Amino acid sequence: MRVGRAWSIWMGLGTLACLGYPLLASAGAKAVLSCLIGLASVLVMVVGVRRNRLADPRPWYVFVASQVLTVLGDVTYVIQGRILGEHPFPAWSDAFYLAGFPFLIAALYALARGRRRRELSGLVDTAIIAAGLGLVYWIFVIGPILGDPATPLLTRLATVGYPTASVLLIAVVARLVTRSGRPTPSDWLLIAGSVLTLAANVINTLLPDVRVVAGDYVYTGFLFAYVFWAGAALHPSVRVERREPGTERFGRVRLAVLTCSTLVVPAMLFLQGTRPGRPVSWLAIGIGAVVLFVLVLVRMDGFVSQVQAQAGRLEILAMHDELTGLANRRRFEQRVREALETGSPQVAMLDLTGFKAVNDRYGHTVGDRLLSAVAARLSAGLRQGDLAARMGGDEFAILVPDATQAEGDAMVARICAALGVPFQAGGHELLVGASVGVAGADGTRDAVELLRRADVAMYAAKAGGDSRRRYAPELDDEAGEAARLGAAMRIALDTGQFRLVYQPIVSLPDGRRVSVEALIRWEHPERGFVSPADFIPVAEQNGLIVELGAWVLRTACAQAVVWRATLGDRAPERMGVNVSARQLAEPGFPELVAAVLARTGLEPQRLTLEITETAVFGGGRAVQAVKDLRELGVRIALDDFGTGHSSLGLLQTVPVDVLKVDKSFVDDITLAGREAVIATALIQVSHGLGLTAVAEGVETAEQATELHRLGYRLAQGYHFGRPVAEPDFLASPTTVAV
Repeated sequence: MRVGRAWSIWMGLGTLACLGYPLLASAGAKAVLSCLIGLASVLVMVVGVRRNRLADPRPWYVFVASQVLTVLGDVTYVIQGRILGEHPFPAWSDAFYLAGFPFLIAALYALARGRRRRELSGLVDTAIIAAGLGLVYWIFVIGPILGDPATPLLTRLATVGYPTASVLLIAVVARLVTRSGRPTPSDWLLIAGSVLTLAANVINTLLPDVRVVAGDYVYTGFLFAYVFWAGAALHPSVRVERREPGTERFGRVRLAVLTCSTLVVPAMLFLQGTRPGRPVSWLAIGIGAVVLFVLVLVRMDGFVSQVQAQAGRLEILAMHDELTGLANRRRFEQRVREALETGSPQVAMLDLTGFKAVNDRYGHTVGDRLLSAVAARLSAGLRQGDLAARMGGDEFAILVPDATQAEGDAMVARICAALGVPFQAGGHELLVGASVGVAGADGTRDAVELLRRADVAMYAAKAGGDSRRRYAPELDDEAGEAARLGAAMRIALDTGQFRLVYQPIVSLPDGRRVSVEALIRWEHPERGFVSPADFIPVAEQNGLIVELGAWVLRTACAQAVVWRATLGDRAPERMGVNVSARQLAEPGFPELVAAVLARTGLEPQRLTLEITETAVFGGGRAVQAVKDLRELGVRIALDDFGTGHSSLGLLQTVPVDVLKVDKSFVDDITLAGREAVIATALIQVSHGLGLTAVAEGVETAEQATELHRLGYRLAQGYHFGRPVAEPDFLASPTTVAV
């Protein structure tokens, strides 16, 4: 039987038995039923503890011991009262009941404490509550009983045992209710059983008249406690440790309880002082006041220590990066302001290159370890007084207080040299670079302006492909122009200012137009023609290249379908579309291509996506995207082939159909030079791997003839046709002399 089902059955049967207890007419039947409920609860509690396999079952076994003693008290009471007809006080049943209370209180306190061992505050809270309640009980219950010489000593001790147990039980239940964290169903059952036991015990102790009139209903509270406690042990949630915050929360409920406890002393003085003819219990109130004062003092000392420790942790969190341990942006800006007040600092901003590829290929765990390794290496190269910070993502900053320009440049040189050594992260040897911008405080005392200068220099280095760049005023003009150009591109895309032109790719030697490459053009209404060399890098930086590339893809595919429908066999066989590195790494790019093909009706094999070597050099998501595109049936061309630093290695990992040999190897193909040797090697590589080679940038008939002689069968360039919006596919082809 599953534990959850067993719990439901137990709670149902136990509730029915408890509700039926006061309805029984026979006292003997009631006695038997109460003993059976007690015995069953002990067995169910043991079963629950064993079946739920608790991490620490010891408090529950102490609980079982208290229940066993209480049930023995019930059985003894039945034997003495119902069988022997005796009702002495104190009786052996009282001995069992009183012996069970210490175990019960210890078990409840242990369960209220949980697994956390930092519990001095909880213990002090419990002591404060117990001291306040103890003073009340002493003045009104325990003191008068103990001070009655007419009552035998044993009777007096047994009598005060119950209210004393109630005081401790109230304190523990208060701790159970006010502890932090969200209670589980098992916690609620534990609390309910404890509150019922406490209420029934208080009525029995302080309200004998109520006990006489409604004794059966009062005793039903004890029976329900049996059922609830056993249900708490049996419920599956008993395995779940209550989720508590890392630091103790001093909630309103706990504050109210402790406040009431500390106000007991003045309340007792007020109550006793208003009763004429009754002496004030000065000794008891004095001792209680001293005890409460000491306990509150200890509690406040712990609370202040906790607040101070938490404030220290918050300051660290507020001023430091959690992952790397470096200063964060807030701390760095604060230190820059301080440095400007006392000197002329140098600030460097650096952005890692290749980090995104590491994240995509190896996952964020390795990426995080790489960031930590970079942080450690940056810190190791600092002078005393310098500061390194992580500004966010893969962007870092270095502050050199009161330094000259030469010292700032030397610091940047050290950074670049340190980052040039491969990193060990997650079992991988990783090499990343950085674009570094450095700026001095010449002419400014504004921290924001100094950081802006370093930022501008960093982005200039990144855009120019440099490892480092020092700020100069003319960089502001370049940055401003990039921002203006980006805004104009947004408008151009929304208002349809972009258009596509198409350049043919021909077969050699007959010059037949076999495919075209789609190229984007921008005619601005005020600027006039804007070169792709100017606006494409800006689109890459601001992310607009993703939306722009999607527009190019949709437009080119739709045009290819129109040509197939109107020209038939004279239409180009394939449409080539350039894809940027950012597009390729964008999540869902293969799905976008599939959707465009489905919407336009273009067959996948008639689309060629042209990518660069740098787009797939880092591996990861970009390479997976290429593989997914190949599975769609789309052809992949490696553009500008031969200019990268790992071209041949890429052919082993990236599925490619076409190699587009860069124009730089074609320009001097007719000369017996290095370029001709490379062009010859590349066509041999293509043939050996079963790939199609396309020679780019062919501008003369001599180049075309030489390329054909070397083995090239496809070519592209001005010699065969310039990019135009409406190519004439019916015109006579440009043949090549053989």
